[in-house]
Amino acid sequence: MNAKRCGGLLVLLLISMTMPAAWADPSPSEASPGPPSPGPLTPPSGPVPAIGRAWPVGNRPPVLRGWEPPATVYGRGHRGVDLAAAPGAPVRAVAAGRVSFAGRVAGRGVVSVELAGTDLRTTYEPVAATVRKGDEVAAGEQVGTVQPSGSHCTTTCVHWGLRRNEAYLDPLSLLPPWLLRRGPSRLLPVLGVPLP
Repeated sequence: MNAKRCGGLLVLLLISMTMPAAWADPSPSEASPGPPSPGPLTPPSGPVPAIGRAWPVGNRPPVLRGWEPPATVYGRGHRGVDLAAAPGAPVRAVAAGRVSFAGRVAGRGVVSVELAGTDLRTTYEPVAATVRKGDEVAAGEQVGTVQPSGSHCTTTCVHWGLRRNEAYLDPLSLLPPWLLRRGPSRLLPVLGVPLP
């Protein structure tokens, strides 16, 4: 190899050793602070485990409005389900977990529960909380009562939400099939068939 060519390679080698690589991860002090800019929603990682053991209100309450996932973080949609409920009715934790929030948001009572053993969080509103932040709750345990006002429904309802990090998910996916069915199977009498 000629000296001129070797000198050029040596210069490139020295430059590459002294300049940080563009593809290298930034150090924590160089990382950009703040949340990512709003854009398309990131798909949630993994399926939602069917760990629910109780409906939030009643026993298989009517779903007044279902889950309609938004296309973007700030897009239109319905980030949960609305369940018909009478004012003052008990609101229960769907699954075991720890209360991460119990208070008011935008004039409405809200209770959030981080579900045990998962990265999921459920929310219930409008609810007058009977629990406090940090309380451990069992599946089916009362966390509050339905407030008569503050709902976005035309009738009294509970808005039930589910999130994994910043992604909204369908809360009904927490319920196993036996809770989603309308009721137990019943045997009916067989008429007009002769006995053997």
